[in-house]
Amino acid sequence: MAEPTFFAPPEPLSLGAIAEVLKAELAQGDPAQTIAGVASLDRAGPSDLTFIENKRYWESLGQTAAGAVLCRQADLAHVPASVAALVVAAPYRAFAGIGARLFPGAVMFPPMTETKGLSPAAHVDPSARLEEGVVVEPGAVVGPDVEIGAGSVIGPGAVVARHCRIGRSCHIGAGATVQHSLIGDRVILHPGVRLGQDGFGYSMGAKHIKIPQLGRLIVQDDVEIGANTTVDRGSLRDTVIGEGTKIDNLVQIGHNVQIGRHCVIVAEVGISGSAELGDYVVLGGKASVGEHIVIGPGAQIAGTSAVNSDVPPRARWIGSPARPVRQWTREQRALRALANASGSGTREGYRQGSDEDEETSG
Repeated sequence: MAEPTFFAPPEPLSLGAIAEVLKAELAQGDPAQTIAGVASLDRAGPSDLTFIENKRYWESLGQTAAGAVLCRQADLAHVPASVAALVVAAPYRAFAGIGARLFPGAVMFPPMTETKGLSPAAHVDPSARLEEGVVVEPGAVVGPDVEIGAGSVIGPGAVVARHCRIGRSCHIGAGATVQHSLIGDRVILHPGVRLGQDGFGYSMGAKHIKIPQLGRLIVQDDVEIGANTTVDRGSLRDTVIGEGTKIDNLVQIGHNVQIGRHCVIVAEVGISGSAELGDYVVLGGKASVGEHIVIGPGAQIAGTSAVNSDVPPRARWIGSPARPVRQWTREQRALRALANASGSGTREGYRQGSDEDEETSG
């Protein structure tokens, strides 16, 4: 595996222990053999655990130098005799779990500095209430009447504004700002996140009049928000992000938006004000959602799609404007068929037109 410069050396795990944790079948290999790292098939060494979940990599599997591989039953025949094999239903998911056990610092976000407790270079208002084990790193500001739960970390240069509440075991990344927000437990905010600023609301006219943004931002338990993502507070009701939702970098979420539980929102998505997402919705990268749009539970929106009408539960939509995948596919086939039917005549016409344009411009 790559040299883990930024992470503490792991405590090795035996294959027997890994099999017990994952409820896996150790199909070949010694239960006492230990694993001290994780790596891809092509870079793994004898002390590393790797995985395979796609038969297109069977050739790479046959050449791997890994100590052990997580695989499905169908992959087992392609595992070299020198490599231990742990059979599981979902190898990639199992690989992630063992990686987190070996390198907890890669998923738990410890303090960025050596600070323990409150740094003398931080400013914590005397009225703030901090439970045991809170870390406030250099340059951070914790405002009046803030409450922060046990084990939470406020990163360097982060600002937690007055009256905000932050739950237990949270990580507020470097330079993040939190205002008008109530945050649950085990929430991760990556560097540069902006939470709870006022939404973009104006009464348009000869002179645009700013509409007061009086709502809050509610972030429920186990949410993760990527770097430089912005989430506006509500105007007359709260903006809400449901528990377990994972949001990538550079996402914009407008005021009054309601996001359900365990949604996945990929980079550069834009969600307009008052839109609603049900539980387990997935938005691909650069997708956009119009204001007041409702996306039903379990729906999936492909990357770069523009959603400007309500989406039924469990639907799969794509395109701009977004529509059901089957409809979009039929349209694309029809367009290709029309283009092919035009044949060389279309291309010839284009060439002739180009020549005429050149003569005219000359």
